[in-house]
Amino acid sequence: MNTFADKQTLEDLNLTGKYKPGSVFSLFNKVQTRGGEKLLEEMFRTPLLNAGEINRRSGLFLYFSKTPYVFPFQGSAFALVEDYLCSGGQGSFLSTLVYLARKRVLFAVTKDEGFVQLREGIQASITFLRTCRTFVDGFDVKDPGNPFISEILDARAILHDTRLAGILGGGDLNSLVKLASVHHLLTYTMQKEMEQLLSTLHQLDLFIAVGKVAAQRGFSFAQAMPEQEYIFHATNLRHPALEKAVGNAITTDRYRNVVFLTGANMAGKSTFMKSFGVALYLGHMGFPVAANDMVFSVREGLYSSINVPDDLSMGYSHFYAEVQRVKLIADEVASSRSLVVIFDELFKGTNVKDAYEATLSVTAAFAEYRNCTFIISTHIVEVGEALRDQDNLQFTYLPTIMEGKTARYPYQLKEGISDDRHGMMIIEQEGILEMIRR
Repeated sequence: MNTFADKQTLEDLNLTGKYKPGSVFSLFNKVQTRGGEKLLEEMFRTPLLNAGEINRRSGLFLYFSKTPYVFPFQGSAFALVEDYLCSGGQGSFLSTLVYLARKRVLFAVTKDEGFVQLREGIQASITFLRTCRTFVDGFDVKDPGNPFISEILDARAILHDTRLAGILGGGDLNSLVKLASVHHLLTYTMQKEMEQLLSTLHQLDLFIAVGKVAAQRGFSFAQAMPEQEYIFHATNLRHPALEKAVGNAITTDRYRNVVFLTGANMAGKSTFMKSFGVALYLGHMGFPVAANDMVFSVREGLYSSINVPDDLSMGYSHFYAEVQRVKLIADEVASSRSLVVIFDELFKGTNVKDAYEATLSVTAAFAEYRNCTFIISTHIVEVGEALRDQDNLQFTYLPTIMEGKTARYPYQLKEGISDDRHGMMIIEQEGILEMIRR
């Protein structure tokens, strides 16, 4: 269970999901091994809550983003070897020999493929270990900047174990005795060493894959600070899934902990808020972020209210679903947890008067919690005017530039409250009224 962000937040930010179009997980899922993918899933499920642990992990990804190492295995070939090495062996060489002899007899009599598959697994494993030794030996063990050097040295020691020298140097596997000897060594005698080696390779697969994504897309690595600082600062912050995203700078702290965001539809408010939330989540994972630089204080949780659905099965209208979402978040905020909260268009499911009063009251109440950070967007710009005296609010907007009757959106944050009122102009430009009057 993800205790840092709930299901609604994960859905709002499209963070997880191997097969979900445009998910942040799929952006980083360039691994070759099942074990690497499992590690990636685990990291997405459980963001770190300790600044030291976060910075150590980001240091690993940073190192591999700057190195030329290429993971030398493809998924299907690696899976074949992994299945074989993890299959388990018999307790003695004699029992292994008897086991293989029975397999060969079955193959000769009934054409049972078990013996052939076993022999292919052994042959593939020998090729794999040779490739692995070349790969691991390619690391500079004298590089003082390599944070994974201890694991590399352990892997090198396994691959240069004298017990493996005979089989990695070549030999005839047509002999049943030789075949049994290799099988017994890999699946029983050195089973723990093989498991350790596979674990190291899973990690290298992940580090290299994520590091390559960071390098290719120009991502950086955030610095995590203790929770008590309540800081978030980033420049050129953008959405990682967008190829040509426009970046923005944002800074919050305990003295300016509420960002009140206005702007027209299509001006980019939701994308900016999602960019912020995704960056904070990835930062807590120790992953690269779509920003030129980023510093953040570790938080206890992240909550959003962006795409809150109605619930027909419960009889909830959209407005009531919004109210329930705000109620849940209010309860979390009141528990004195250090949280980051994102509200996109509070109370859009009710009339303008109620939405104005509710947005004003809720924003003012949340602003009292200086240990939390809030980004609140709204179309109702009058709320911002009523909150001008709140010293810990910073007012920002995303402008709309009218070029004749055409709206252009630069997606660049400005200081202040939007005065854009171009909705009717755009409706008229699209000819909607003329279509209705036909």
